[in-house]
Amino acid sequence: MGVPATTTMGESESPRSPEAKLGMQVEDLWDVQEPQLSPTEKLNACFESVPVSAFPPAPSNQVIEIKSDTSLAEAVKILSQHKILSAPVVDVDAPEDASWIDRYIGIVEFAGIVVWILHQSEPPSPRTPTSPSSATAIAAAANGLKGLDIAGLELGSDFAATTAGSFFEALTSSEFYKNTQVRDISGSFRWAPFLALQTSNSFLTMLLLLSKYKMKSVPVVDLGDGKIDNVITQSAVIHMLAECAGLQWFESWGTKKLSELGLPMMSADHIVKVYEDEPVLQAFKLMRKKRVGGVPVIEKGGSRAVGNISLRDVQFLLTAPEIYHDYRSITAKNFLTAVEKYLETHHEVYPMLSTMVTCKKDHTIKDLILMLDAEKIHRVYVVDDDGNLEGVITLRDIISRLVHEPRGYFGDFFDGVLPLPENSRV
Repeated sequence: MGVPATTTMGESESPRSPEAKLGMQVEDLWDVQEPQLSPTEKLNACFESVPVSAFPPAPSNQVIEIKSDTSLAEAVKILSQHKILSAPVVDVDAPEDASWIDRYIGIVEFAGIVVWILHQSEPPSPRTPTSPSSATAIAAAANGLKGLDIAGLELGSDFAATTAGSFFEALTSSEFYKNTQVRDISGSFRWAPFLALQTSNSFLTMLLLLSKYKMKSVPVVDLGDGKIDNVITQSAVIHMLAECAGLQWFESWGTKKLSELGLPMMSADHIVKVYEDEPVLQAFKLMRKKRVGGVPVIEKGGSRAVGNISLRDVQFLLTAPEIYHDYRSITAKNFLTAVEKYLETHHEVYPMLSTMVTCKKDHTIKDLILMLDAEKIHRVYVVDDDGNLEGVITLRDIISRLVHEPRGYFGDFFDGVLPLPENSRV
């Protein structure tokens, strides 16, 4: 479940990790800021002075890329195997000396895969099998929501719970799913807007893109060879912050209570949730519709949360057939149980599913950062003294409270971003 917070901190030891050294660089900048500046203004100035090239590379020191001729099925496997949520897509037809903007066509991510499964509404591919044995379920895969309705998978109905297994079994075994390539859909369906930073861009730019502008990850390109040499994620930023605990600039901000910083931003009334006896497909549909990355699973007839399902968890329905073989009725509860069993059998460590990670409004932002980093999770639910949900806090919420965007800061920065394709649904 990650490194315990007590060993992640480094408060009583000299900072040695790359992230901690980066924190010391910010500390040096903090000490020379004008005294009349507020802590937030000081942080903004510090992060504006640090280039993104200073951000430590991913632990593997290798950026995982997916070729444009990779099948959707293989793309899911690559993301799952490397335990990542997204990866840049390389155009296999681009010349070797192509610029980065011609080399990469977008980002493939689990969130996009969920959208494809639930809302892909283009006509069926010519490769789609039409045999009677698979026609209904494959039509669902090809036609998205309309196909799901036709197939009787109107989400929220009892019939959906009993047929979900058949749907995923037919989908993952279909030639349509196996043969559809990433580039086949990139022209009419953008997995995610592709925007890369240059190594000379600032930390402040990167932090704003990950918070206010809602990017899940930010690729950093080396203009010299036109290739991505780092991908900075929200999780990586939270880990950097955790490694900086104890430093003056961090403590001036991190010791504030969540309520002082206006957290949680999403209240209990607005938390998107699914009940344990509802189809797991309903959970993914809600995440897509409400544009959230995860939902709590609530006990039947009650208000207690018994688990959490996130967008990345769709990988288990696509890569672990035993889940829908063992549970023909894939309710949210059965999904949680099946995934736990699968992880135990395969001796895999995975962020918490069935155990809710919670905090209270009087916790500090520092407490929260250490918790998120130690457990390698993306959200924490805020509860009262009786355990009732009061809100949810995500990685993006935390980063958004770290910096603010100066007036006119981006200027024409977004002018060079690749335009969305015509008829794009994202």
